[in-house]
Amino acid sequence: MLSETAHRVRSAVSLLRPGALAARPFACPICGPSLLVRLSRQPIGVRCVRCAGSAITLALVAVLKSVRPGFRDEALYELSARGPLYDFLRREAPRLTASEYFEDTPPGAPRGGVLCQDIRRLTFPDGSFDVCTSTEVFEHVADDRAGFREIRRVLREGGCTVFTVPLSASPVTVERAAEKDGRIEHLLPPEYHGDRIRGQGRVLVFRDYGADITGRLRAAGFTEAAIDRRYETAFLGQGCGVIVARA
Repeated sequence: MLSETAHRVRSAVSLLRPGALAARPFACPICGPSLLVRLSRQPIGVRCVRCAGSAITLALVAVLKSVRPGFRDEALYELSARGPLYDFLRREAPRLTASEYFEDTPPGAPRGGVLCQDIRRLTFPDGSFDVCTSTEVFEHVADDRAGFREIRRVLREGGCTVFTVPLSASPVTVERAAEKDGRIEHLLPPEYHGDRIRGQGRVLVFRDYGADITGRLRAAGFTEAAIDRRYETAFLGQGCGVIVARA
């Protein structure tokens, strides 16, 4: 397995587009005074040089601090156990629980010291957490509605989820693939993303979310749901909308 430094170097090289290069000092919401570098004109291509947080992660943390200023004293659940967001939460929030999804590990069991969870059927009791966070997860979940219901179940009353997914300009979510009887049915040409566990181009995209993601969250039991767009272009022209839903 690559070391964290080697992974960051390889990632930076893969993102580099010389015509997009730019840099400026900035106040990183994750690590404080730093330098923001744009390697390419996409949110994942804008990085803090100290913590390696992308424009996506920077936007999420900025929104989290704004809408949940007391998160450090609360019980948090993060749907990843690696990367700049996890590192920030582990440092700032002592009551953090984190997990990954491993196909070959039963939900609730550890693998290599990391808890396995399937977002569609979490093993936590009702009302276990005050806040749930994630970046770019739910577009890869075959039954995202089940995942949203599970997040709502494990949140306490008054809790919230703060997360990102790729959002299109469309008002309506477009389904790209569906899972039926354990098999994948492609409704559009397949699209894949990568992650640190499975590698590049290995994680199927099930849908392209539109603005109606807020309706999906309300249907799952959340009392409020909105897209916070304050940081869509805040980081050298890049960023993203951050979804905030309250239990």
